[in-house]
Amino acid sequence: MSTTKTQLIDGKEIAKNIRDKCRLMVEEIRNQQKDFKPGFAVVQVGNREDSNVYIRHKLKAAEEIGIDARLVRLDSSTTEPQLIQQIEQLNNDPTIHGIIVQLPFDSVQTIDANRIANTVSPDKDIDGLSDLNAGLLSHGNLDKCFVPCTPNGCIELIRATGTQIEGARAVVVGRSKIVGTPMFELLKHYNATTTICHSKTRNIQDIIKDADIVVACLGKPKFISGSWIKENAVVIDCGITPVQGENGKTKLYGDVDLDSCQGVASWITPVPGGVGPMTVALLMQNTITAAQRYLETYCSTEWKSMTYLPLTLETPVPSDLNIAKKQVPKDIKQLANEIHIHNSELELYGTKKAKVKLNVLERLRNAPNGKYVVVSGITPTPLGEGKSTTTIGLCQALGAHLNKNVIGCLRQPSQGPTFGIKGGAAGGGYSQVIPMEEFNLHLTGDIHAITAANNLLAAQIDARMFHENTQTDQQLFNRLVPTIDGKRTFSAIQRKRLDKLKIHKTDPSTLTEEEIKAFVRLDIDPTTITWQRVIDTNDRFLRKITIGQSPTEKNFTRETNFDITVASEIMAVLALTTSLGDLRERLGRMVVAASRDSVPITADDLGVAGALAVLMRDAIKPTLMQTLEGTPILVHAGPFANIAHGNSSILADQIGLKLVGPDGYVVTEAGFGFDIGCEKFMDIKCRYSGLVPNCVVIVATMRALKLHGGGPKVEAGSPIPPEYAQENLPLLEHGTQNLVKQIENARHFGVPVVIAINRFKTDTQAEIDLVKRIAIENGAFDAVMADHWAKGGSGATDLARAVEQACLQKPDFKFLYDLQLPIEEKIRIIARKIYGADDIKLSEMAEKRIQLFTKQGFNDLPICMAKTHLSLSHDPSLKGCPKGFILPIRDIRASIGAGFLYPLVGEMSTIPGLPTRPCFYDIDIDPITEEIYGLF
Repeated sequence: MSTTKTQLIDGKEIAKNIRDKCRLMVEEIRNQQKDFKPGFAVVQVGNREDSNVYIRHKLKAAEEIGIDARLVRLDSSTTEPQLIQQIEQLNNDPTIHGIIVQLPFDSVQTIDANRIANTVSPDKDIDGLSDLNAGLLSHGNLDKCFVPCTPNGCIELIRATGTQIEGARAVVVGRSKIVGTPMFELLKHYNATTTICHSKTRNIQDIIKDADIVVACLGKPKFISGSWIKENAVVIDCGITPVQGENGKTKLYGDVDLDSCQGVASWITPVPGGVGPMTVALLMQNTITAAQRYLETYCSTEWKSMTYLPLTLETPVPSDLNIAKKQVPKDIKQLANEIHIHNSELELYGTKKAKVKLNVLERLRNAPNGKYVVVSGITPTPLGEGKSTTTIGLCQALGAHLNKNVIGCLRQPSQGPTFGIKGGAAGGGYSQVIPMEEFNLHLTGDIHAITAANNLLAAQIDARMFHENTQTDQQLFNRLVPTIDGKRTFSAIQRKRLDKLKIHKTDPSTLTEEEIKAFVRLDIDPTTITWQRVIDTNDRFLRKITIGQSPTEKNFTRETNFDITVASEIMAVLALTTSLGDLRERLGRMVVAASRDSVPITADDLGVAGALAVLMRDAIKPTLMQTLEGTPILVHAGPFANIAHGNSSILADQIGLKLVGPDGYVVTEAGFGFDIGCEKFMDIKCRYSGLVPNCVVIVATMRALKLHGGGPKVEAGSPIPPEYAQENLPLLEHGTQNLVKQIENARHFGVPVVIAINRFKTDTQAEIDLVKRIAIENGAFDAVMADHWAKGGSGATDLARAVEQACLQKPDFKFLYDLQLPIEEKIRIIARKIYGADDIKLSEMAEKRIQLFTKQGFNDLPICMAKTHLSLSHDPSLKGCPKGFILPIRDIRASIGAGFLYPLVGEMSTIPGLPTRPCFYDIDIDPITEEIYGLF
């Protein structure tokens, strides 16, 4: 006679203990991440009552523990594609860390449960039902997968009895994907000698009789009797089948006959109250695990999965394009994952570039910023001194060689220089952005979007003047506010116009004749139009054109011109905006002309600003690319620095600073010399972004310094004079006056300065030592030779270390001037402090503009000086550090949408022309392989 005492395993109590631990884990997470909360979603198709019971248990447990739980209930008519679409939305929702698809489906449609299970993102598959999780489990990779909750709960129940799993004989009865099969894998993983039985198994009673542990999950009530059980065995009953009794009441039965097991089994789970509560508790635990993995992957400041691309350096250094072609970029999704960008925050453009959505900023709104480094330069030669190359090389050094989180932020190159004189802007040598062909050609179409938006506005200006000249007030009103289905209504943009006119009416029929006239008559003065058409091509013959020569325009002709697209105010708006809403408002504020009563006419007045925002809705998102060594680059915007503010976008910098974390670096570039792009970076970009730079890097070359010392003229497209390849210390020392002035300019803003000597192969050690000494003697934090063009990141590690040390200093940041100062005084401060001028001289036109802008309320805007980049002065022939000159201001214009006034210093070309031999003579494509040749 058996003396075994059978004890019930209290699943409710064990599950409660697990839930209590889960609650403490959530509290710990919340203490570390106050705005973060683990969350899961249950997706239910139909309305089965038994499913409803299970779901209520899950939701209640989540509430007690502090987990956000969301029920997504779909109608029973839901189709498989609709269900997949819903799951994909949850896959892309960063607040949902786990997804449960409630089975079985209560649907009139055919839905493939396996396909649905595999639609759930593996990192959110807290039920552990996807093929990937099942595969990881079968291979014993429990730390990388989600273990299905019921089998995992069974393991906990067995352990609660004190039974040793290792070495025990275990039998699993049932082979379902949800319980039986993963249960078998788990017992095997914990070193039990395991057998799985099913409905086709022969001699099943004999097999069960030999087991120390029996897990029943067949779904057949009372299938296993006590006579099948080995004495002192542990029995875990996962079955739960409702059976209606003779009295009409329904009772739940397990797969094991509990009564007949009394006195045989040592431990057994009751039904209900055994396995069921454990399933819910382990589901909560899996949710917390998913949330912790999410935090480690996306909120950790370490980029633990970051990989870098090795370089194979060659001597002599091959062409830029040949170097770029030999390097295979990482898949852009991999790079995005490495720097903690969600798939839901990415819009792919092929496999090597992608747009980054602005919702990443919302997710990271409370994350600390990294270090902010801006790269500028001395006054350059017409050939440029390698700021982009230095920016990229510095990023490669910080990332691939010093293992720092780093993101570079660059402007998108214009097609004008790419096919004109200068060539591409993807860096050079072994410090490039790849694929360099895509970087230099179209990229993701942002410049084309600006062209389209700019020209839509230009077309509306002329069209509006044409219609006002050919129609009465009432005719204009009838067409602007048409009657549709017997009703007239103002559009949202038209209401902005009414607000500007202080007409507080919403019913068009109530306007008086005077109000109608004010509403429909912009009365644009053609001589005041500042808005031009644009094209992203160097075309000198568009510098002045006549429009309106067709007879259909009724002799309404006027002279106008084209600018290059990157000179459009919309480009400046894009670079300075901080959100889509801000972009829309800035576009609406753009002033394109004045009325004959000197009232500013805006894009909102013309009714077109909303359409402009629609055209720019994708362009507002930065583009993710990579360097030759696999470090991330955000490419965005491209305003020229001589006629605009010359910086990549605030949005790219903001996104980068959040992603790199407090110990990481964002390296951004300011166009041309410090006196142009970097002064505007400080006084314009930093004002609107609220960001403060930690370090300024000023790039210098021996070539440019010798030019400033009195060396012969350097012209694009012509051979470089031999003087620049020979050591000449007196010439070089005289030229360092420009470097000294640019260091002084940077120090006006209270930010540490590091000098990067961009090495050319002809530079000598004596020249390098001379420049270093003079730079440090004149206030530079450090001066370092960088050989990144020939060696990639390894050639810029000394520069990277110097930047690291400079960023440890606390910047005493300050702006150059107060916005409330008079316009003339702000211009004077820039001229004297940054350019070294004795004073400014305003033309009669400039004085009138100051009076007009002050009257219109534009006095308190920052100043964006439009002047040559080839000299500190207004005269490109004056090199070095000119003294004793008066800066002439011939005109002042307003970019109200961008948010600055731009004085014109001398004659500035806003659309370059093509040289005798443009770059495109060397550019071609292989029609078989589609390889591009000749870009540089």
